[in-house]
Amino acid sequence: MTDDSGPKSSLELAMERLRQKDAEAGVTSRVLSDQEKAAIAEVRNFYEAKLAEIEVLHQSRVQRIPDPSAREALDAEWRADRERLTAERDRKVARIRNGEA
Repeated sequence: MTDDSGPKSSLELAMERLRQKDAEAGVTSRVLSDQEKAAIAEVRNFYEAKLAEIEVLHQSRVQRIPDPSAREALDAEWRADRERLTAERDRKVARIRNGEA
């Protein structure tokens, strides 16, 4: 990044400390290939669309149901779907990052 002779910003110092901490903990990082970056972007775009879809469907269902207890049940179902989709997305991105996909 910068040469070691000049003064360093607080960001550069913090990044050095984090890299040193990772090295001590045995954490390694690798640079993602363009193909991996594209795959991650594709996964994120897919799940972003799915999350938007369930949001729209949820809102349309909630507007048609006047009963608060039924709305609560729909909200719980919607939250569970969001959590499931988010977890799937994160697992797939992690697999790509780890070179497993």
